[in-house]
Amino acid sequence: MVRAASNDHRLENGIVDMHVTSLKSWVKERETPLADFVYRSAKALQGFAIPSIPVIHRPLYDLYWLIKNGWAAAFRILWATPLFQQRLTAPAPGLYLYGGIPLVLGPIDISVGARTRISGQTTFSARAAGPARPRLEIGSNVDVGWQTTIATGSLVRLGDNVRIAGRAFLAGYPGHPLNAEDRARGLPETEDQVGDIVLEDDVWLATGVTVSAGVTIGRGSVVAAGSVVTKDIPPGVLAAGVPAKVIRQID
Repeated sequence: MVRAASNDHRLENGIVDMHVTSLKSWVKERETPLADFVYRSAKALQGFAIPSIPVIHRPLYDLYWLIKNGWAAAFRILWATPLFQQRLTAPAPGLYLYGGIPLVLGPIDISVGARTRISGQTTFSARAAGPARPRLEIGSNVDVGWQTTIATGSLVRLGDNVRIAGRAFLAGYPGHPLNAEDRARGLPETEDQVGDIVLEDDVWLATGVTVSAGVTIGRGSVVAAGSVVTKDIPPGVLAAGVPAKVIRQID
């Protein structure tokens, strides 16, 4: 009885979908005056908006942003920052979180310096299988941008004044072994696939940069957007490309 009712319900839904599709096609083809009228009316309604009255809508606009920003500040001060501070090895003075609480996955020790800004839409992950507990060390006056992932295999160290733009990926470990049979068995990556990542003071990673395990980027260097860094970058240079290469010195 239940199966028959379910089949009847699916049949009714299918018939309704067919009628809706046929109606849409009839309107879009506009082969009759009525279909053309319906099409024009729908387009007019789609773009309809009431006129903006400055004396009314400007205060409402300001009120909207006042409420939105006030709520975001209250959430950051009263909820997000105190909770994330509890995940750190020591309190971070002047920590500024925006957009939520970073996602922390796996056993990892996180230390953060003073006056650092971290997007809540970031992920800090750690290798679960290894001889030592992974460490993420973030210096002072650091920016970690939106949707950045820092995967710590053993150690990731960000020096002072480092800037990491959105959607960067610091890959200290891959998460899977190269051997297909081991991967199918769910075994972790091997030790030779894991390495430290060090960004020395004043390094800037532009949007979408990937940094591989075992890489050190020298002080003051800049890596252009979309680059993949597979080898060490010396201090004070601009690097770009896949794989990243030194383009020129930065005066």
